[in-house]
Amino acid sequence: MAATLPRRRFTGGDLNGVLGLVVDNLSILAFLATALVGIFGVPADIVFRRMFPGTALGVLLGNLAYTWMARRLAHRTGRDDVTAMPLGLDAPTSIGMALLVLGPAFAAYRRAGMDALSAGEATWRLGMASLVVMGVLKFVLSFAGAWVQRSVPRAGLLGSIAGIALVLMGFLPLVEIMRVPVVGFAGLGVVLYALVAKRRLPFGLPGVLGAFFVGVLLYYGLGPIGLLGSGYHAPAAWQWRIGFPWPTLGFVDGLSATVPYLPLILPFGLLMVVGGINVTESARAAGDDYPTRDILLVEALATLVAGFCGGVAQTTPYIGQPAYKAMGARTGYTLVTGLVIGLGGVFGYLSNLVELLPVAVLAPILVFVSIGITTQAFEATPLRYAGAVVFSFFPAIARMLAIKLGDPSIVDPARFATLYADDSHGVSAMAVIAILGNGFIITSMVWASFVVAMIDGHVRKAAGIVALGGVLTLFGIIHSVDPVGTVYLPWMLEAGQRVLVWQFVAAYGALAVVLWGLSMSSHRG
Repeated sequence: MAATLPRRRFTGGDLNGVLGLVVDNLSILAFLATALVGIFGVPADIVFRRMFPGTALGVLLGNLAYTWMARRLAHRTGRDDVTAMPLGLDAPTSIGMALLVLGPAFAAYRRAGMDALSAGEATWRLGMASLVVMGVLKFVLSFAGAWVQRSVPRAGLLGSIAGIALVLMGFLPLVEIMRVPVVGFAGLGVVLYALVAKRRLPFGLPGVLGAFFVGVLLYYGLGPIGLLGSGYHAPAAWQWRIGFPWPTLGFVDGLSATVPYLPLILPFGLLMVVGGINVTESARAAGDDYPTRDILLVEALATLVAGFCGGVAQTTPYIGQPAYKAMGARTGYTLVTGLVIGLGGVFGYLSNLVELLPVAVLAPILVFVSIGITTQAFEATPLRYAGAVVFSFFPAIARMLAIKLGDPSIVDPARFATLYADDSHGVSAMAVIAILGNGFIITSMVWASFVVAMIDGHVRKAAGIVALGGVLTLFGIIHSVDPVGTVYLPWMLEAGQRVLVWQFVAAYGALAVVLWGLSMSSHRG
């Protein structure tokens, strides 16, 4: 008997899926806008009319493709319980783009004498170019997913993204929560109750939506009567910020500006390839067998199209496909989510929703995601590699400290010149924090990888990985001594900076020699 499509295209479970997936994407867009507009001062029209439409288009196209893939699978198998792969904006890298690439770049353009509008335009072009670079990388690697998984240990991949999650998605939003604690802490408690403790909310309300309702009620219930103090801001008037995501070659002008940020941009793309492989395996285990290469290609093409059309944040398939399946979602929720987000970017109602929702309401969701990603880094790797995962967190912590204590890529780099002088105990502590944080994602991968190799008894391999770290250090791909974190040719640096470069390169060289010697001793033993 020929297989037929399921008759029901939209179910009650799909409604739950829409609520969860839309709120997830909305929270990331809100944090992106809050960071760029509120922290760095990027003009709101640049963010809402230029960046949002293309970014939302990537979500629309990816979800349409995943909906079609799910219905094709249902048609082929004759099953009516097929659940589409959820796709949305990737939280760690979207926040990383805002805090580590776009915001610092805007600040640098302003220091160079550009007015706010011109600096915003240049930042937008940089964001487009970054997305195109990530999309090309993901497209190429989608044909080599198995090789990527073999080359980088899972502890290195998950540890590096968990470091981003812990300090950028977890700690920094937690600070925002406690700035309006009455609202934020209550919402966080609901998230922890429903999603970490896995307790049922009244009426079967999804945890994310429940936290959202609690936060909004407290904010708009207590704020207007003065009980939140300066933490309350009346919502802006509704505006139709219409912006069509037309294809443009504006990204070409931003390609040269991506060079200093490649140590961040390239790992962002790599992490999404590995994440796509993992979530496809997760969906397969839940009963929906999607071709891994097709899932990766859709993700890559959605990112590329978004970049060509003005987007600045990449899409990714979400890890929660089995959870959406368990709540009864099928193929309708991805279609509706794509339309809501995609059309919202065009007609501007996403920007109004973002302005209506304070960070204290949305931040608890990000904290939960950070907990989930960090927990997964330990659960998805064998227990013996836990030390390697923890070790990979330290570069991310250094980057967070640099951001909170006065990131040299945000404030005037000249102010940090004195920090690069040796003190009585060697390199100054603030210089170490800045240098350790530069290129932290790749550093985390290198550090976790050589520890994993040692744990497995491959000490010579560990020595080779450390030696590779020394080569990367030489050119500033990791541990850049430039305050802004740019890559360089070491012989073109100033004398004082060259001394620092060679100290860190020699550190990796010395460790590589020691490990090589230990491997020889172990071999003879």
